Amino acid sequence: MSERLARLRPAEGAVHERKRVGRGIGSGSGKTASRGSKGQKARNKVRPGFEGGQTPLARRIPRLRGFKPRARKEYAIVNIGQLAVFEENAEVGPEALLARRIISEVKSGVKILGDGELGRPLAVSAHKFSASAAEKIRAAGGTAEVITEDRGSRGQPKAEAR
Repeated sequence: MSERLARLRPAEGAVHERKRVGRGIGSGSGKTASRGSKGQKARNKVRPGFEGGQTPLARRIPRLRGFKPRARKEYAIVNIGQLAVFEENAEVGPEALLARRIISEVKSGVKILGDGELGRPLAVSAHKFSASAAEKIRAAGGTAEVITEDRGSRGQPKAEAR
């Protein structure tokens, strides 16, 4: 087996020798080294990113401006109308919303907004409620409980201080 590995060679014509330019007129690419005569490109003076005088890409695209807070919290949004899939007096929390695929991830928490109607009492627990959402839940005979779990900027629970 090892003697067969020692005889391995690349396929015929697969390996090319490197083209050596500027090595005399007999080489076929001597004198101007295939660069033509005169001009900017013949003199190795074109800097990287130069586009022939056209406004370069780095200057054409807009710059990022403003402040982007690293600790920004992003909530998974659920409207009141989406809670109609739950049975009467059901306990609705982040886990139940994930199980029913109403939200795909919890992110920094769940926020309930007041778009839509709720026709049955539900015990809803979320990280935030809009005023209209909490009002509609209570008007239907349900409860709106705020989850006060201490979460970090990335949505994971904070590690305990030692």
